[in-house]
Amino acid sequence: MSERAPTVAALYVQTGGVYYGLDGVDPWDEERDARLYDGPHPVVAHPPCARWSVPLCYVNQTRYGLTVGDDSGCFEAALNAVRTYGGVLEHPRASVAWSRFNLPRPRRGGWVTAMGDDGMTTAVDQYRYGHDAAKQTWLYAVGCNPVALDWRPAPAGETALVSWLNPHIGRKRITKHEASRTPLEFRDVLIEMARGAVRYE
Repeated sequence: MSERAPTVAALYVQTGGVYYGLDGVDPWDEERDARLYDGPHPVVAHPPCARWSVPLCYVNQTRYGLTVGDDSGCFEAALNAVRTYGGVLEHPRASVAWSRFNLPRPRRGGWVTAMGDDGMTTAVDQYRYGHDAAKQTWLYAVGCNPVALDWRPAPAGETALVSWLNPHIGRKRITKHEASRTPLEFRDVLIEMARGAVRYE
């Protein structure tokens, strides 16, 4: 009889999405309110990014008065969960949350650490894991092994465009909903990273 994989909590995920129906994965969607997660398992966290993602967060602030970083405490709660129970947090490249919470500045090609912080960060393109768009991404991990990732940048001019960004002809266009999805291969990488943080349980 095979040993059961350690349980991982998937925080801030889409209802019925790619983290549902998996053995050893406890999904927390908007209805469950991942801000209330209190352990004990390591986490994969996808906190909402609209109030943090450059340049959209500044556009929303100027046009609609939506304050940059005002996400009702979602990112801070996700960060606290990763630091308390171990695991990995995912956010868009150049997320304002990185400077707001003084996280190590990521780079492509390896993991970055900083004195006084138990975590490590890196930058990847989800295109390399099956996404149609480049979807440049920053990761922050605590208690995980510094695994080798596919750090190659997405090929210029070959990735899909999110429909509201640009009307270029000849490029595949995808919706915002499609853009927000996590590719299955990338999901699996994040889950396995979090499972490596079982010492935090």
